This record gives sequence, structure tokens and C-alpha cells, in this order.
Amino acid sequence: MTLIERACNALILLVAAFAVVFLLTPLVVTVAASFGSSPVFTLPPPEWSTRWYERLATLRGLAPALFTSLQIATLSTAIALVLGTMCAIALTRGRVPGSEGIISFLISPLMLPALVIGIALLQFFRELGLRDAWTSLLLAHVVITLPYVARTVIGALSLFDYTLIDAARTLGCSYPAAVRKVLVPNLAPAFLTSGMFAFLASMDNYPISIFFSDAWTKTLPIQMLQFVEERPDPTIAAISTGLILLATLAMIIGDRLVGIRRMAQF
Repeated sequence: MTLIERACNALILLVAAFAVVFLLTPLVVTVAASFGSSPVFTLPPPEWSTRWYERLATLRGLAPALFTSLQIATLSTAIALVLGTMCAIALTRGRVPGSEGIISFLISPLMLPALVIGIALLQFFRELGLRDAWTSLLLAHVVITLPYVARTVIGALSLFDYTLIDAARTLGCSYPAAVRKVLVPNLAPAFLTSGMFAFLASMDNYPISIFFSDAWTKTLPIQMLQFVEERPDPTIAAISTGLILLATLAMIIGDRLVGIRRMAQF
């Protein structure tokens, strides 16, 4: 290895280390602040304490908001998995005119500003006469989560060798059995990866949820904003630490079942 190559490798490692520190520092600060005894955000804290986690049990409005977020995230992810998979199969296997444009349209919510999507959906639902907050939230979150599933499954299907299904049929499998034994196991990592990111995107969404929340139906991010406005203490850091743990747990499960490298391929 030449001197220039060594210098380039050292520079790449330095930039990567800086990026990791830059991304992880806010998370570390949040977790540290959640274990402080001070009622204001102070680092280092004067004493370590779990008082803010104990306060979560008596915090009014937290449990309903968390339950609503889990309901919306789970249902919207399940609906997005079904719709996204059907769209991906149709677009990759069928002869659909303008399929490239349809794919771009499916993933466009990832590229558009969330506020624009929220305002557009609000106007659309009002034109349809849809006033129910919970149903509006669910439909809006399907729009948010669908691009994650569609993009990932389309990519997985594009790489899949369909002659494997024909080979399984020549060995005696029926078509449904060949799909179940050959196609589904190959798409399982794509399902898991897209479902995980769709669930986390729904749980964490704020700019679109704010358009469809009311006094009785609030998601967790909306309720967290209300807590900050009413009483800005480290309780919000304790809730954020819980969300960080949820994302970390999802990554660990994904790594155990699929592998980080394979997840990154999607």
C-alpha cells in the first residue's frame, strides 16, 4: 500500500468517525439528561436519578397517546406491506404502461416536504367529508409508510431470479407451493426491513400527524410537544430515551434475523 493510499484510508476513517460522533452525540446527551436529578437540562447533572422515569407512570395523557401511536403504526405498516407488495409485484412482473412514473409517484412522499403532504391530505379528506381524526391519521400514515415498503420490495423483486420458481415447479411443487417455498423466503428480509422502517417512521411522525390530531386523538410526538410547551423538564428526555431504545431494539432484531449488511442492500 502506497503512502497516498494510507493517507486516503486514514482520511476516510477520520471522516467516518466524525460522522458517527456527530450523529450519536444528541442521543447520548438525551439519555444522560434523562437520568439527571435537576428539573432543567443540565450536563453533567448534579446527581443521577430515575425520578423522570418514575414520573412517566403518572403523566397524564402519555399512555393514551402511546397506545394511539402503536395502533396507528402497526395498522399502517400492515396495510402498507400488503399494498406495497401488490404494487411491487404488478410493476415488476406485469407490463404496466408508465411503470417508471408510477414507481416515482409511489415513493414521492419521501421526497416531498411533509408539511405539503399534510396540507394536501387535509384538503383531500375535507373534500371527501372525512372528519374522524383516528381514520384520517391511519390513512395519512399509510401514505407515509407505503413508499418504504414499495421501494424496498420493488428492489428485492428486481433482483429475484424468477427461474427459481420454474425450477421448483419442475421438481414437483405446485405454483403456490413454489411461491411459498422459494419467493417468500427470498423476500422475507425485504418485508422485515421495510416493515421496520415503516413502523419507526410512523411512530416518529410529527409534521403530518399534527394536521389530523384533535383533543381526544393524539399521537405520541404530538403529546410530547404539548408536554414541552406545558412543562419543559427532562421528562421529555425520558420519553425520547424510550423511543431510542425502541429503534435500537428494532435494529438488533433486524440484525439477528437478516443482518445489517443485507438490510443496507435494500
